[in-house]
Amino acid sequence: MNDRADWDRAPPTLADFERLADRAMGAIPKRLRDLVDNVAIRIEEFPDDETMREMEIESPFDILGLYRGIDLGHKGMGDVAHDVDMILLYRRPILDYWCEGSDTLDAVVRHVLIHEIGHHFGLSDADMEAIEAEADDAAAGA
Repeated sequence: MNDRADWDRAPPTLADFERLADRAMGAIPKRLRDLVDNVAIRIEEFPDDETMREMEIESPFDILGLYRGIDLGHKGMGDVAHDVDMILLYRRPILDYWCEGSDTLDAVVRHVLIHEIGHHFGLSDADMEAIEAEADDAAAGA
């Protein structure tokens, strides 16, 4: 599942994307991966209408992923969870983005996943880029 040749017959399915997300999670530094055990990862075709309205997005292709929950920087010890923290990966927008670029599908999924995990921690873009570089190095060594 590393290049376009793998998908010469049919695009990757939701199940394929689950495997890609699992593999991407495996490339994320362990110290970070251990801290997101309680965050669910879901694959959906597109964002729902409510998300589109909330995010003020005109096209469903304008968003690749989304973190839903309260980032750790804003959670308190006494907070009661009303919903499960979740990372949503949107299959069709990710595929569209991948087809227009030169990165592997693995790299795109890893990038989106790391970016959304960064939102869970309230990290800066620079922090997320450093984590992504470490994950890219780990994936290249695998």
